[in-house]
Amino acid sequence: MSESRVAVLRTRPETVIEDYARLMHLADYERFLPKENNTIIKLNLSWTLFYPACSTPPWQLEGVLKALRESGYRNIVAVENQTVVTHPWKGAYYNKWLPILRKYGVEFQPLTDVDWVSYKPKARMLAMNELFGDISIPRMFVGANVVHLPTVKTHGHTTTTGAMKNAFGGLIPKYRHHAHKKIHEVLVDLLAIQREIHGGIFAAVDGCVCGNGAGPRTMEPFVGNLIMASQDQVAVDAVAARIMGFEPSEIPYIRMAHQMGLGLGDTQQVELIGLDNDDLNQLDFGFRVSRSPVIRWDQILRKKTANIKWLHHILFHSPVFRAFILASELYHDRLWYPLVGKGRINRFLETQWGKLFEKYDYGAFPVYRMNRDWDPY
Repeated sequence: MSESRVAVLRTRPETVIEDYARLMHLADYERFLPKENNTIIKLNLSWTLFYPACSTPPWQLEGVLKALRESGYRNIVAVENQTVVTHPWKGAYYNKWLPILRKYGVEFQPLTDVDWVSYKPKARMLAMNELFGDISIPRMFVGANVVHLPTVKTHGHTTTTGAMKNAFGGLIPKYRHHAHKKIHEVLVDLLAIQREIHGGIFAAVDGCVCGNGAGPRTMEPFVGNLIMASQDQVAVDAVAARIMGFEPSEIPYIRMAHQMGLGLGDTQQVELIGLDNDDLNQLDFGFRVSRSPVIRWDQILRKKTANIKWLHHILFHSPVFRAFILASELYHDRLWYPLVGKGRINRFLETQWGKLFEKYDYGAFPVYRMNRDWDPY
């Protein structure tokens, strides 16, 4: 049996919960996630506010948790981190995760409130040591299984984002925006670290509603009606890239991970289950990546000041960086979301997936402790 098996299924709102269970069994997830280990559900929060395809949808979370519980997995915890522009508890509320977690008896644990420990990778790092010096990881990750729940969408920094990039929010604290300088190398480093520290790795990727354009937030929602899963994060990201309309070998993080033997980035070598290569060849969503003004200016300023160390330090490693955080919040939350995003959300809510989203409850707004004060500089 190929170690790089990717299961891909067509689905619809009426059957998606059962389809996730079938998907995971097709991908042989119990083989890769030992039941005696703790199991971490790594959620995907790209925006505190709800926006289609942006973050883990409720049916993805429920489908995976239901399958895990019915297969006898007991020690499960769901996690997400904080960034300079996202809040884990508020994001869990607006994306309707909390009632689902309660239903299946799973704790939600923001990674801002856990112990982080220094870690020295055995693998050679391409960028992590250079960018961050001392590498820290959550203590709870060591020896635990991890199940990633990303969505199919584009990204202004990495072309596509999926299983590999989902570790970005789990293995780097709040200052991970500094990784944008060498983002592709960082994603490969994080995959190498995951393979060293986790007892098992698996990804269930939601393409029921995908994001096209200026991802990971200001995208055009696209109904894809697909779900996919694999223990090989490189392979599932490559298959997702093909479906979106990109050549996987032209995406640096997929190409580098493939070349370093961390997974299969050539979809011709991947064992496809559910759909075959002929089906895959006929799927082309025709996505095109673009960049929001925030990502565009981030890239310009980082590139222009890369060799001017004193200026780069002032812009990105001092309180001056707060101006960029405020600019991002102003653009995304105060301007784009009400002026553009709301209209797209309303159109989404008229679809069958939108109607399914509305059937889920928000639950009570969470009462939480203030997150640990991470230094973003």
